Amino acid sequence: MINPLSYLLAAIRIILLIVIMAIFLLIYIPLDLVFKISTPERAFWLRRLYISLAIPILGIRSKVSGTPYDGTALYVCNHRSLSDPLIVSAFVNAFVIAKAEVSKIPILDTGAKLTGIIYVKRESRGSRHGVRAKMVETLLSGVNILVYPEGTVNSELQLLDYKPGTFIEAVKNNIPVVPLILEYHNEKDLWVDRGLVSHFFMQFGKFFTKSKLVIGPPMTDEDGIVLRDKVQKWSQTQIYNIHEGWGSSIEKIINQQE
Repeated sequence: MINPLSYLLAAIRIILLIVIMAIFLLIYIPLDLVFKISTPERAFWLRRLYISLAIPILGIRSKVSGTPYDGTALYVCNHRSLSDPLIVSAFVNAFVIAKAEVSKIPILDTGAKLTGIIYVKRESRGSRHGVRAKMVETLLSGVNILVYPEGTVNSELQLLDYKPGTFIEAVKNNIPVVPLILEYHNEKDLWVDRGLVSHFFMQFGKFFTKSKLVIGPPMTDEDGIVLRDKVQKWSQTQIYNIHEGWGSSIEKIINQQE
């Protein structure tokens, strides 16, 4: 059960985020309509400016190792929480492939569309094929893509099998794949059997969210399945490495298995 003060803290945070987002949109949208200023570079600048305010408001503290690839790449990341794209986008400029449910949140949807998002209905085969084509088109235009190949959030120690489609497309189009791993310290950060709003109040009803992000090396192969397996193996190893000696909720699971 969440402490009433935790509800209050989360409520204050969400109000601040909505107000700041609304101010950004009220300024940016009219300027874009008049001067047609929107480009991927400006979109990423706007997103990072917003994130630079949102992260301290939410109490997110991230330790990052590695650097983004100096070129166009397909970034693939494990999926733990609501805050995953926010944290990753503070360090990596990429259009995000996200589930279509996000489009039902008016202000968030507008901001996401302005700063680079591709929606997918995971239950629709036609939507998945369309998104894959849009992903390739975006990559070939020189803009990075961020995808969550597990296909859903996962709170377990072991990664879900990465879906091979995006890796096969990367190989076909000679695009390197850069693996990312993002892990959290507290079990309340993991999105498990809760709706979006419920999870927000659970995660951000505490003062701080501690996370670690590892940006891996660019990986290539002549076979998409082999590339997928190579990326997944690297990613699973990083999960173990991150939690070793961290005192996190997942480290306790690791220790119980030994």
